Amino acid sequence: MTETWHHGLIATWWAEFNDSGPEVEFFKPYVESGQPALDLGCGTGRLLLPWLRAGLDVDGCDMSADMIALCGKAADREGLTTNLYAQAMQDLDLPRRYRTIVVCGALGLGGRREDTREGLRRIYEQLEPGGTFVVDNQVPYIDGDQWKVWQKEARAELPRPWGEPPDDRRLGSDGAEYALRARLVAFDPLEQQTTYEIRAWMWRAGELVAEEEHRLDMTLYFTHEIELMLELTGFVDVELRAGYADRPPTVDDDFVVFVAKKPG
Repeated sequence: MTETWHHGLIATWWAEFNDSGPEVEFFKPYVESGQPALDLGCGTGRLLLPWLRAGLDVDGCDMSADMIALCGKAADREGLTTNLYAQAMQDLDLPRRYRTIVVCGALGLGGRREDTREGLRRIYEQLEPGGTFVVDNQVPYIDGDQWKVWQKEARAELPRPWGEPPDDRRLGSDGAEYALRARLVAFDPLEQQTTYEIRAWMWRAGELVAEEEHRLDMTLYFTHEIELMLELTGFVDVELRAGYADRPPTVDDDFVVFVAKKPG
């Protein structure tokens, strides 16, 4: 079963505060050179909205209906036109084919290994012949504290305890204040799957008016594992790039970007 936390107050947080990053400009040339394009895992539109403002022909798709709804409202406020779909990657079945599909920060979210494999197969089918698939991945060893739980002794300390609601609230455009706190609940090194829980709070005029708790399952992937999955799916000419820079990755890079082609 697919399980993510990108709903309710979490979706609102993303819409309010997660609206920029180097990925916007890094992935943009791929979209410019291959339209129509699909932002798969578009969330509330962090990449999609800037691309639409630039006049690019890009659709958006995300497994969270809440995030899609917020993305649509933001696009409407700016008079931007796009097609938006609420589908999980492994259920992808859209009415048109694309020259480019971008997946940013979504590979392995909410699913199991078989979901990822099916998602890649559907991405391959959704691409036009000769189309380009671009996907990023955060290396599993980026977080030293999380890396410890690959060892049995550290896993015995899970789930980690909740703390008090954080004091560093953030003020939203709606006048409400928001805060988040997450914890690691479980880790399976054999399946390379983590389980997190997150709590979200909303205050108005200093009064707590909403509190939610959600879970996120996430499968972790190593670089050459993804490269192999892409090749087994049928992609060719797979290239690896470092983070969001135009160079090959090194052992010190926290993110790896994969650029793969569907045969023409």
